[in-house]
Order: sequence, then C-alpha cells, then structure tokens
Amino acid sequence: MGAGGGLGLGHGLGQGQGQGLVALLAAVLAAVALGGTGALAGRVLSGQKVCYGDFKRSCYKIAYFQDLSRRVGFQEARQACEIDGGALLSLESEAEQQLIENMLQNLTKSGSGISDGDFWIGLWRSSDGLATSSACPDLYQWADGSISPFRNWYTDEPSCGSEACVVMYHQPTANPGLGGPYLYQWNDDRCNMKHNFICKYGLDNVLEKELGDRAEPDYGIFPTVPAGNPYDTQKPDDQYHIIATETGIIPNLIYVVIPTIPLLLLILVAFGTCCFQMLHKREARRNCFKDPSPLSSECLAESLNSNL
Repeated sequence: MGAGGGLGLGHGLGQGQGQGLVALLAAVLAAVALGGTGALAGRVLSGQKVCYGDFKRSCYKIAYFQDLSRRVGFQEARQACEIDGGALLSLESEAEQQLIENMLQNLTKSGSGISDGDFWIGLWRSSDGLATSSACPDLYQWADGSISPFRNWYTDEPSCGSEACVVMYHQPTANPGLGGPYLYQWNDDRCNMKHNFICKYGLDNVLEKELGDRAEPDYGIFPTVPAGNPYDTQKPDDQYHIIATETGIIPNLIYVVIPTIPLLLLILVAFGTCCFQMLHKREARRNCFKDPSPLSSECLAESLNSNL
C-alpha cells in the first residue's frame, strides 16, 4: 500500500468506525477471557482441591511431582496433608476408588504430560500390631481414623515384612503382571520410599477456609497450580461432576489475565499505529500550508486523498 493509501486509512477512520472497533475488540477480549477459564474447568490439576458431590461431600488434592527428587516418604506426605487441613487419603468404597481413578485419568500437566509414579494413600500398619495373632492384612488401618474395611489389594498383596505403608499403583506404562494390570491397585511398600500422594478433606473445613477468605498455606511440598472454577454448591447430588476449588480470587484473575496478554498487545499496536498515521497526516497537512509546492510528496498525497 502506498503512502496515500496509508494516510487515507488513517483519515477514513471516523468517530463511528472507531467506536465500532473498540466495541468489537472489547467483545473479543471478553470471549478470550471467558474461554481461558472455561477451558480449565474440566481438568484436574496437581495441587488443586477438587470437591465431589457424594462420599460425605469430601474434597481431594492430588500432589503429583514430575521431578522425582521432590517426591516424599509416607510420614512426610501424611504431615503435609494434616498441615493443609486434611488427611492422607482414605477410601471407603469401590465407588470412591473409581472416583480417584477418574481424577488420576483427568490429571493434566504441562510439558510432556504425567508419567509413572505411585501415590501414597492413608493405609498403614503399625509395628505395634506385629505382637498380635491377627493376620497381616487385618493389621492395616487408616491414618484419618476411618474404620472402612474396603481394600483394593493387588494379587498376593500385602506382602508385609518391612513394607508397612500403602501406595496406589500408578504405572501406566507397566505391562500387566500375573495378577492382571497393576494400575490403581494397592501395594504395601517401605515407608521411606519416595512417592506422590493424595490428601482428603472434609467439606466443612474447605468451606470454612473459603468463607474466612484465608489464603491456602504454602509449605513448599504441594506443586500448587491455580484451579479453574470456585466451588459450586448448586450441584451437591451430581455424582459424576468434579468441581475445582481454590482459595482466594487472585489465582482466578491470573487465569483470566494471562490468556488476554497477546490480544492486549495487539490492541496497543493497532491503536499506536492509528495514532501515528493520524499525527503524520496532520503534520503533512500543516506542511502543505507552509510549502504548497506540487513537488512536495506530502502535498501530493494530500491532494490525492482529497480527490478520492
């Protein structure tokens, strides 16, 4: 486009067109902002609380560490959950087991994606029970005090011995063993082994933190990622609807603002370009009054635009 065309574009942008452009950009900006948060609503992220519409209305937090060196032992995981207001996961039924499996399947992570890594649950065996005559599997208890008899052991587990703490297998790339697929089955392991973990929270504790508007504590152990949606109390009976929760408004604002940054930059560039063209045209018009010579390029462009 020649100089005259460029100047004509700046000249032709009237007040009505400018207002229309602003309205259009505002609509696009709002759509991007809403799309940015909506895209996150169906995902489960490591370090966010997820509240479920059943199982005594419990909430859960998956702590998955891509970096193997950041995974923790059983007691560290147990302490992290308790400091955060919850407890290491207890499972009370096959349905709740299925819920956790679905959450792990929906767990998303940036980069190369989630890989192998077992998860501590709150089942463990105290060394005090070894002196009793009870069978080894009967010695396991839940860290949160639950008396649930539900178990999901892999074939030939628990092996007992020095292995007193329980993990949920999460080895998607592992081939099935003699007892079938390992994925999501339970296995006893040495308590000092390093794994991911899952916390469980009573809904009352979660709502108390939300209503009190207290920020979630950061103890350096949860790989915290902001969630997509606030807790929705209108769907308490939806057994298959997972709702993400996060304390405070700042994380949600971040997820609105970040996707709009490229669009905001584009708007600024377009606005700056229009202003520059209009100022350049105004300066050219002044030069024409000072030097109306037909050889002046500014006057020639102005003359062409005036005749269009």
